[in-house]
Amino acid sequence: MRNPVRPRGRLFAALALGLALTATAGSCSSPAGPGPGPATGTAAAPGTLRVLASSELADMAPVLEDAREATGVTVRATYAGTLDAVERIASGQAEKEYDAVWLSSNDYLRLRPDTAGRITSETPVMTSPVALGVRPAAVARLGWDPRKVTWSQLHRAVADGELTYGMTDPKRSNSGFSALVSVASGLSGAQSALTDADVRRATPKLRAFFTGQQLTSGSSGWLATAYARRTDVDALVNYESVLLSTPGDLTVIRPADGVVTADYPLTLLTAAPDAAKESARRLTTYLRTPEAQRRITATTLRRPVVAGVDPAPRLDRDLRRELPFPGSRSVADGLLDAYDNTLRRPSRTVYVLDTSGSMAGARLDRLKTALAELTGDFRDREEVTLMPFGTAVKRDATRTYTVDPKDPAKARDALRADAGRLTASGGTAIYSSLTEAYRGLGAAPRSTFTSVVLMTDGENTDGMAGDGFDAFYRALPEAQRHTPVFPILFGDSDRSELDRIADLTGGKVFDATRGSLDGAFEEIRGYQ
Repeated sequence: MRNPVRPRGRLFAALALGLALTATAGSCSSPAGPGPGPATGTAAAPGTLRVLASSELADMAPVLEDAREATGVTVRATYAGTLDAVERIASGQAEKEYDAVWLSSNDYLRLRPDTAGRITSETPVMTSPVALGVRPAAVARLGWDPRKVTWSQLHRAVADGELTYGMTDPKRSNSGFSALVSVASGLSGAQSALTDADVRRATPKLRAFFTGQQLTSGSSGWLATAYARRTDVDALVNYESVLLSTPGDLTVIRPADGVVTADYPLTLLTAAPDAAKESARRLTTYLRTPEAQRRITATTLRRPVVAGVDPAPRLDRDLRRELPFPGSRSVADGLLDAYDNTLRRPSRTVYVLDTSGSMAGARLDRLKTALAELTGDFRDREEVTLMPFGTAVKRDATRTYTVDPKDPAKARDALRADAGRLTASGGTAIYSSLTEAYRGLGAAPRSTFTSVVLMTDGENTDGMAGDGFDAFYRALPEAQRHTPVFPILFGDSDRSELDRIADLTGGKVFDATRGSLDGAFEEIRGYQ
């Protein structure tokens, strides 16, 4: 049995195939960096184009500055998380705040009737295919010629235990979904757009292929950082441009039997005013000039789309067969559902939850609501532990739930009921509670994705101090140090304290002070 449709249309919203590869709970806006976002319902200043963009496009800042000087058009980009951006487009909110969207692909938007009619005038600007970045030692060990490797060879290497890799979550990252489509097409032998029958035929091989996935992530940036910490992971699956920009000497392999490619179309929203449409026309005309295309490929390591412009020297000129996007929403949904509930490794997560006295009232109510919302996103075979704490871990309220594919509602209902009974009392023992979470998890099995989520509304006041936790963590066996902590900034929590925990353990801080607590929990799902 599969997970029920999530509230507010999230199941297909999570398809987010062409969106930001560095997912964020909030958004930021500027011509080339952070700053205040656009005011809702306000028109852009003359010569300004308000764009809802994939976060990876922040690397286009130098090119867009050249474009401003050449055309007089200032791009005011807002970088949004995947779910947020999809919902803004589908709900019609995007057209109230933006003139255009700039995503890695619009293919998935055309599968949705609630988004397809809101976009128009698509202009591809550059391309980047899905590829694998493999450590040279692994390439040599496997005896591969990088130009001849196929998805079937990759499958065999993984099935034989000879290759491990990291990949972004297909429900939150276009690179992850493109990789999923690529490997499903390659292993099914599909000669055209994937069908339900192709997915069923490829499922046994896909299940074996995903046993090799050791890292998952909601963003490419965090994935690359996590990969750098791990000597036991051989490869990364991501866009070619990302792999070539990743520190370290990776051998980039573009499977010979085909890949899915992002084409980054700058796309007007149908509701854009005439002045914005003219600004977009000037901007896209400039971005497709030979001069701009050469600047783009040199700066971002993406490929030009204009004939006669050579790609950057580091880019292989031997282009691979382009694999088509699934032709129907049902196939895309089915592939994602199979990945979440059948193909990928199950996850084990301990939610270390501050229920100290300062959480009483509205804050505790928000926590209970967020936990109830979270249960709608549970995957089959997932193990979740709620570990509330105050002055110490509240052992009488600590529970572990496992989602049984035959009766998934049982675990969800039990967690919602227990979350509803949480009470606020005591001090704030952050570090002592984290040590209990690590002890409870033990060494992270290679058969699961293991993580800790920390939610606190204040600073550490009781139990172990920060230095004590640092020493505890560094003394753990290496396998246990592979378990990251994902802290949530909430209430009056100390950002520097949470940053320190995330940096030490290889996690990432999520900010619920600028958005909702349930939104932060939802975003973390891409990392579990």
